[in-house]
Amino acid sequence: MTEPGLFELEAVVVGQPERSRWRRYVGPALAVSTVEGTLLAQVTHTDDTHSLLAKASGECIVRIKRRSRFGQFGPVWFHFTDSADSEVGTAVARGVVKTLRLTLQTEQGRQLLLTRWGHLSAEWLLTETDPRRSPAPEILGRVTVSSGDAWLGLQRYVVETNPRLNAFERRTVVASVVCLHLLRRPPGDSAAPA
Repeated sequence: MTEPGLFELEAVVVGQPERSRWRRYVGPALAVSTVEGTLLAQVTHTDDTHSLLAKASGECIVRIKRRSRFGQFGPVWFHFTDSADSEVGTAVARGVVKTLRLTLQTEQGRQLLLTRWGHLSAEWLLTETDPRRSPAPEILGRVTVSSGDAWLGLQRYVVETNPRLNAFERRTVVASVVCLHLLRRPPGDSAAPA
């Protein structure tokens, strides 16, 4: 198994680490920590299509590969692989606003949806069925985004999951939150979040 406790936790924070306002930042793109702030893992981008979720020691937990057709107009696929290059999950973003819904598939083949109600909503719901079509879907988790620094606009995602999700499903959810951040703020892009 990967980092002890990382995917057993019901709540983690995925966020952009603090950085100096006066010099170029060269650290990890994102940090995964407990709600109390204990660092569990870091995310680095090797280029615009490859990201690595790794322990602080550098040991690979999940590799994320981004693939798309037709540039920004077509669907975007994310493939998650482990250190042995075995696929351990996927996420797909479709539509004009790619950050409204991600369709996830876990290593065991379970399909999940990470959906937000509107473009300005700061919360995504994790469900098995479409919350817009199902009157009362079971909520398996929530992802809430906020700004950790108003001046720099650093993003912070609190990921809360149902105790019934297993470690493999939580791994897919955490990796998909990295994908949400990539869709909202691609590496090297200083544009406002979507």
